[in-house]
Amino acid sequence: MKKSGLFVTLEGPDGAGKTSVMSRLESRLKEKGIRYTATREPGGIRISEMIREIILDPSNTEMDARTEALLYAAARRQHLVQVIEPALQEGRVVLCDRFIDSSIAYQGAGRGIGTEDVREINRFAIGNVMPELTLLLDLPAEEGLARIERNRDKGREVNRLDAESLAFHRTVQKEYAAIAENEPDRVIRIDASGTLEETAEKAWTALKSRLP
Repeated sequence: MKKSGLFVTLEGPDGAGKTSVMSRLESRLKEKGIRYTATREPGGIRISEMIREIILDPSNTEMDARTEALLYAAARRQHLVQVIEPALQEGRVVLCDRFIDSSIAYQGAGRGIGTEDVREINRFAIGNVMPELTLLLDLPAEEGLARIERNRDKGREVNRLDAESLAFHRTVQKEYAAIAENEPDRVIRIDASGTLEETAEKAWTALKSRLP
């Protein structure tokens, strides 16, 4: 696929503030007159949103870990061909809330399937399309879960993964750190322990440095 846009993903543990930070990045891009597409995973389009409902439904407690990983990859493939690739071909900046790194951290490490097996599943799904820049919002698992609890009455989605143990979320955080260490040119770690405004400013500084 020939592309002229910039593919940017936001990653991080639950409660790190990805959705809120992305909203502020959108505002900055809009102010600059830069064409962009903002989307999320799993989801972004009808088919992938339907898969999202299945994956994150708290009542689906019997779901096998490999089934979960395959569903994420299926949703990702459809999202890629319908949203991400066309936007990049149009020269847009694509902001995506989660992508392949989430699967590696949550299913590969958190579920214990194996990070390389999950990478292989996703290689089939996405081919050679990878983000040029990943903003990793870094936050201790304990603080992320505490934020989720504080925001329960503010309409934040509380899903099946949020209900996992602290040990699970610590494993996810550790794997994210490993990804960042192994791919420093792509992944920029951003301290998300401060205020939303502080985190969003750090994210914008990182994004701005990669804009055409």
